[in-house]
Amino acid sequence: MKHRYLPMTEQDQTDMLQTIGITSVEDLFVDIPAKVRFQGRLEVSEALDEHALLKHMNQLAGKNADFERYASFLGAGIYDHHLPVVINHVISRSEFYTAYTPYQPEISQGELQAIFEFQSYICELTGMAVANASMYDGATALAEAGALASGATKRKQLLVSRAVHPEARQVVAATAKGLGLEIVEVGTKDGVTDLEKLASLVSVETAGVLIQSPNFFGCIEDLRAVEPLTHAAGALFIVSANPLSLGLLEAPGKLGADIVVGDAQPFGIPASLGGPTCGFFAVSTAWMRRMPGRIVGQTVDRDGKRGFVLTLQAREQHIRREKATSNICSNQALLALCASVYISTMGKQGIQDVADLNMQKAHYAANVLSRIPGVSIPYIQTPFFNEFVIKLSDAGFESIKQINNKLLDAGFIGGYDLGNDDPALQGHMLIAVTERRTKTEIDEFSRQLEAAL
Repeated sequence: MKHRYLPMTEQDQTDMLQTIGITSVEDLFVDIPAKVRFQGRLEVSEALDEHALLKHMNQLAGKNADFERYASFLGAGIYDHHLPVVINHVISRSEFYTAYTPYQPEISQGELQAIFEFQSYICELTGMAVANASMYDGATALAEAGALASGATKRKQLLVSRAVHPEARQVVAATAKGLGLEIVEVGTKDGVTDLEKLASLVSVETAGVLIQSPNFFGCIEDLRAVEPLTHAAGALFIVSANPLSLGLLEAPGKLGADIVVGDAQPFGIPASLGGPTCGFFAVSTAWMRRMPGRIVGQTVDRDGKRGFVLTLQAREQHIRREKATSNICSNQALLALCASVYISTMGKQGIQDVADLNMQKAHYAANVLSRIPGVSIPYIQTPFFNEFVIKLSDAGFESIKQINNKLLDAGFIGGYDLGNDDPALQGHMLIAVTERRTKTEIDEFSRQLEAAL
């Protein structure tokens, strides 16, 4: 069975070629020397009809270990949270799903208002004065925060805690290299940033101190203790936060943070096998004109009606090359909308309740897993949110990989092998427990882990 599912006809193609003054598609490539052009036939399969293509793609997709068929205890930056069905209904509307950059406010009021609401939610959660329209993800937001700190203080050194997500540290380091910044990593103690080490490293050369809380190990940092160490040296205090945890924890802005960033994925954004996600970026009033990306502001038209526009930054700011405050000039509007719909659906009390469920279930899981012979909780004395580290005695990289394969066979996605990033953490696994995990799943996961060991 054959039928056309591409809208362009042969006549359409002929008309377009005539319009631009050529006779064939090959004429488009005449400027490319023949010696550098591929000669022959690409080694790809024959074309499939629509039915065969859909069947093939479904078979490939079926190989993925998705959250509907497996109970996931894997976090490390992407989490299995409940996604209210209303989110997909709203973001699937064509005016949002296909919306382009809202440079023309007169025809983009809906999109601009949605972004404005996102900014307002982020400000309330983080305790900051101004938030932007979103960033690509939490890691790039953290890197941009480091760049802002350097530009604001005219200094070239960033202190980055080793409890920050290792992938985020890599992004920060890559950005810093291009800007000529020095990265100094601060060690950890009992699962959190070593404050004595931080105090010995921070100096008049330091532009910013970058802390993640809850950190990569799930532990909650003492932000109140970090703040005076940072500001005494004239540096900016930068906090990367899990936004869901802010349903329970004090807002970083109330604890003296100058910049608060993070990833909005826990707020209604599907894991999608690793992305895309949506970063948020919020600052105190002093730094709002240095903030990267877009900012939507509220105003009134000449008739006094409420309206929304891009504000504080001209579009041209983003094309000033090295003179620009940032070269990020886009945002994740659709995914920011996901987060806004989630927050408005759950409400203030709902977010507090979900955060509490995450914390309570994670602590229950830690208690259950600690009873398994050969399993211990290294940072049990340090407060944690919905992730925690377990140590498997005599378990190296290969054995943890084998354990996770056995768990997968039993219907569970196991934790993250911390030995991937730090040889000193061989045999350690990072476990995430969200509100989606039931007591039955946690208990069965514990039994299967014990059996795998």
